[in-house]
Amino acid sequence: MNEITLHGEKKLVLAAGRAHPELATQVAEELGTELLPMSAYDFANGEIYVRSGESVRGKDIFVMQSHPAPLNNHLMEQLLMLDSFKRASAKRITVVSPFYPYARQDKKGRGREPISARLVADLYKTAGADRIMSVDLHTAQIQGFFDGPVDHLFAVPMLSDYIRSKTEGEDLTVVSPDTGRVRVAEQWAERLGGAPLAFVHKSRDLTVPNQAVSKQVVGQVEGRTCVLIDDMIDTGGTIAGAVRVLQEAGAKDVIIAATHAVFSDPAAQRLAECGAREVVVTNTLPIPEEKRFGTLTVLSIAPLIARAIREVFEDGSVTSLFDGVA
Repeated sequence: MNEITLHGEKKLVLAAGRAHPELATQVAEELGTELLPMSAYDFANGEIYVRSGESVRGKDIFVMQSHPAPLNNHLMEQLLMLDSFKRASAKRITVVSPFYPYARQDKKGRGREPISARLVADLYKTAGADRIMSVDLHTAQIQGFFDGPVDHLFAVPMLSDYIRSKTEGEDLTVVSPDTGRVRVAEQWAERLGGAPLAFVHKSRDLTVPNQAVSKQVVGQVEGRTCVLIDDMIDTGGTIAGAVRVLQEAGAKDVIIAATHAVFSDPAAQRLAECGAREVVVTNTLPIPEEKRFGTLTVLSIAPLIARAIREVFEDGSVTSLFDGVA
């Protein structure tokens, strides 16, 4: 295995679970290194076994794992990897979770609910993590759940640069699917040349998961190309409903942009049939061929993660990667 050595002392090692080998390989290539050889398999009863093929003693190790379905299996595998590296005397352990697990459960909406995102942070810490790195957290407050450094990476610059290149000369409006994403929409608007903002009013029954009703749009959308943004697309119901509301309000075109393509069924069908001109996502999560469709564009997040890993390893500035986006 190749290692990155700094000043003849620090040694960087990149390890990855089995959830998204394509992204892990891309990050390793961007870093100019190889993935740590790992042995990982499941026992007949579902227990997971992991073991590093090489020594990690005294090394700065980055443990990368995406969390597609079945999320719990991949989270457990990552926790076991952390524990194994801690017990193998790694010098510093950084969790790299491009899609932070349980991020939507970041507060108590009703009595007797868990704050699951906080629990995940506690599990990471207990298993041996010194630091966490993630992309586009569902809410920024999750950074405060972990007792240690959290590097919050942003896909907005990459996504907005791509969309700007595809919409030159068009009248754009940035649309948030709800009021909770307005702050992020402002960042999008700034990067798209000061485009006006709009948001879709929706209602949600807290007792029913993955179900929201988009009702009306507030803002200037008639005759304009609407860039509909979100951090994740799960079943696609909310985003497809927002496209319908925008079209009924007179939008010329709709382009969907999201970081995390969860794509639980029937998301792919909904997105393919919703009437959006293009659906742009990143590969923080693996997207199997059966969930890809003609209007889907997938951008690689690997260069961003690799640059952030290098900055952390070299004690540089992760904030400098985002040109003021925070």
